[in-house]
Amino acid sequence: MKTFVPLLCLLVGVIIIGRGLVPPNYQSEYDVRSFAELPVQSGGRVLPLDSVARNSLRLLSGRQSAKLPEDGKMSAIAWFMELSFNPVAADKIPVFRIDNPQVLGLFGWQQEDRKLFSFDDLRPHFQTIQQMASQVNPEPKLRSAYERQLIKLTSALMEYDVLARSIQPGGNLDQVLLEYGAWERIVEPGRTAFDQKERGESFDAEDLERFTFLTSRYLDISKRGGFGIVPPAGEQTKADDHWLNLGEALLQTIESGQLNPIVDDYAKLTVFWRQANPQGFNETLTALHTQLAPASPTGHVAFEEFFNTFEPFYRASVLYVIILLLAAISWLWMPLPLQRGAFWLLVLAFAVHTFGLLGRMYIQGRPPVTNLYSSAIFVGWGAVLLGLILERIYRSGIGSFVSGLVGFVTLIIAHNLALSGDTLEMMQAVLDSNFWLATHVVIITIGYSATFLAGTLAIVYVLRRLPAGRLSRETAASLYRMVYGITCFALLFSFVGTMLGGVWADQSWGRFWGWDPKENGALIIVLWCALMLHARIGRLVGERGFMLLAIFGNIVTVWSWFGTNMLGVGLHSYGFMDKAFFWILLFIVSQFALIALGLTRPAPGTRTTPKAANGQA
Repeated sequence: MKTFVPLLCLLVGVIIIGRGLVPPNYQSEYDVRSFAELPVQSGGRVLPLDSVARNSLRLLSGRQSAKLPEDGKMSAIAWFMELSFNPVAADKIPVFRIDNPQVLGLFGWQQEDRKLFSFDDLRPHFQTIQQMASQVNPEPKLRSAYERQLIKLTSALMEYDVLARSIQPGGNLDQVLLEYGAWERIVEPGRTAFDQKERGESFDAEDLERFTFLTSRYLDISKRGGFGIVPPAGEQTKADDHWLNLGEALLQTIESGQLNPIVDDYAKLTVFWRQANPQGFNETLTALHTQLAPASPTGHVAFEEFFNTFEPFYRASVLYVIILLLAAISWLWMPLPLQRGAFWLLVLAFAVHTFGLLGRMYIQGRPPVTNLYSSAIFVGWGAVLLGLILERIYRSGIGSFVSGLVGFVTLIIAHNLALSGDTLEMMQAVLDSNFWLATHVVIITIGYSATFLAGTLAIVYVLRRLPAGRLSRETAASLYRMVYGITCFALLFSFVGTMLGGVWADQSWGRFWGWDPKENGALIIVLWCALMLHARIGRLVGERGFMLLAIFGNIVTVWSWFGTNMLGVGLHSYGFMDKAFFWILLFIVSQFALIALGLTRPAPGTRTTPKAANGQA
């Protein structure tokens, strides 16, 4: 069993990871994967269409796949193809998530019925939505949950409309090639008629009318926005150079006199799809890839598509749950085999987590922490690394347990943060510095990881004492040493990170310290860690008191990490998130409950279990 169980755990882990390496089977004659890898520009970066589809669907429904009306589900890229090439069918797919009962009540729906609705479901209520949205409080911070949901729904409907006409202009899609042909023919005579009219000369009214009609139509599409599909001309282009959206590319015909071949190929894709001609569709895709290759960052776009389908953080989170369970069970049954299995599975999960982290750095060309989403990924990664080291030293299952717990929770936080859109978007100007991102931000985030790990170890200490006497004297002493060592580590990194932040602030804003809430939060972590160590060294607290202080450190850290961002003031304010506020409040209440639990239970060591007498955890 000592060898079989760890091998079995490793096998399970390899299967979970291996499933992500299998290319997705779209079950279609159309080359969906090649379509998913088409490069476009959105949010200031070049990315595959697959990422656009996933980000859009996450914004609308909170999911990366669409649930079909009858049964089953559809991948994000398949949904986007349906939306682009067959919008009548796409309008029946429920992708608009509505949670607020007041908003549902506007349409006569109940919250218990369902949460996802289609464009066709909402179509009869457009006037009501528009009317009610116009009455919403113009100050975002003062809006109620009902008003926020209403604005979110309005934005989602607009986003859906823009997305539906990002690679074709809408209208009669069967005739899109004929429309483009007519546009190309009318440009020259239309422009001539326009100039003649401006000079007060006689002109062909029919030519001018057709020219003006299509110009207005394409101008409207260009103003609506949407992602860029045509890269800038020339060989020396940069990734952040502006790509033309469909409307802009069509209007460019006025100057060039010729339709852009990329726009023409997207029109052919539309027509071939609607004619059920997969061969023509796939051949056009190949030609389109050839045209776009010079403007696509070498390997980045294809890698991002693979990264999306592999879903490293999802697979790591599944492994962390298994590790968590194995480590917990090992304290009751088969300790040695299960702890070994949990450890090797943790090594595997950490490798996948690290791959995900490195993958994001490769795609972005940036250090690991660039926004709140990536900070959650990195906090989990740092805590797992420290937990691995602890498990290697103490071999008690505790390091695996806390690694699994912190790793899973931080990845869940990251998953929810990803619902706000592209997690790889370009940073704000003040953050656009690889040097400071690689130093101050990374170091201070490692400090977060350490304080959370110390707090989680202290929680284990409190919970394992629940069945009186189950926590042996040796295990309690080990936990005490772990929390002490990790707190020292946290103090060092939090202090250095805070000082580096001051230097960065001095360079960016001309002052070392501005009492910004985020700066204050970082300082509070430093002070709290120093207070813990001082209390221990000065014998102001014993083992249990030190553990309870470490649990309170979780509250201090979550306030610095998330709470300060939500105040809506200061240079580090990233906006108020009502859902995050509830979960932060719940987390704080839970930590106080654990502290109270720790205060009411007898100190460990008052009893010694038979296992403790044998020197076992």
